[in-house]
Amino acid sequence: MPAATLDAFLNSYLGPSDELRSAVVATIRQLTQAATKVRNTINQGVLGTAFAGTRSANADGDIQKDLDIFADDIFLDAMRHAPVALYASEELEQPVLLDSQAPLAIAIDPLDGSSNIDTNVSIGTIFSLLPATGLPATGAPDENPAASFLQAGVNQLGAGFFIYGPQLALVLSLGSGTHVFVLSTRLGTFVQAYESRIIPQRTQEFAINAANYRHWDEAVRLYIDDCLEGTEGPRGKDFNMRWIASLVADCYRILMRGGVFLYPGDKRKGYRQGRLRLVYEANPIAYLIEQAGGAATDTITRILEIEPESLHQRVPVVFGSAREVARITRYHTEPSAIGERAPLFSRRGLFRA
Repeated sequence: MPAATLDAFLNSYLGPSDELRSAVVATIRQLTQAATKVRNTINQGVLGTAFAGTRSANADGDIQKDLDIFADDIFLDAMRHAPVALYASEELEQPVLLDSQAPLAIAIDPLDGSSNIDTNVSIGTIFSLLPATGLPATGAPDENPAASFLQAGVNQLGAGFFIYGPQLALVLSLGSGTHVFVLSTRLGTFVQAYESRIIPQRTQEFAINAANYRHWDEAVRLYIDDCLEGTEGPRGKDFNMRWIASLVADCYRILMRGGVFLYPGDKRKGYRQGRLRLVYEANPIAYLIEQAGGAATDTITRILEIEPESLHQRVPVVFGSAREVARITRYHTEPSAIGERAPLFSRRGLFRA
């Protein structure tokens, strides 16, 4: 039996006439067209004008590359043709009002992992679909155009990301599992490659930037120490370490084979509250991970329950195999409850003299 297309999947999601679901479907279709344009530009590499160089910092202080701006322009233009009221992007200081009568708000990281552009590593686009709120029927926005995006992640209507790698893939959840679609150049459409991914509860693989070890809080250092000690340590098994520095690539790997990802806050200036954006990155990734049977926290609190205080708010992030995420939370909240450590804080770590 041939695999289902994305169109067939979206049609089955529509069901009986539903204005909100129809809006979600129309928006996803526009997103896929925009992502295909971005992919075609990425495939040109340095031969294309969008790879020309680096620009100034964006609204959140990160360095923008020309491809960041190009991708943002492509997706913003696509959303002008979708039933979207508000467009909020990592690259823009404030949301853009598109149609005050439309039912959706979209938060987007147009080009995640852009530090990897020059090294030909997988990069992506992350998006979150929310119900538009705070827009009066008269058409004028309220005093806070960001209000629609200051909702807890549990209110998302759907979320996903495109990954520009060996294949152009779309990872998507509309609240009933996490599904993976791959663009078929032969058919000219996205085809379902994996239905309802399930992340294994247990894992022997973690992803973290170990170069920041000296800046981490004690709980994070001790968790990593225990993993690195392998079969001779308290975990009693060997672990592999992975770190791609591309959120979509690390998430895709975990969806395919399990694992846990950590980007904790640390003691460096500007990193205490983490570096990933709650609205554009953490919420949609957490939604996808939970729909695949995994878990996502800020090391303690469930990501999807956090009420954003600002549009560009940053947050520590841990996600992946549910049992491992829960263990990391215990390292932060109940170290004495981790039975194989007795006592937890008595041993020196592998990275310390």
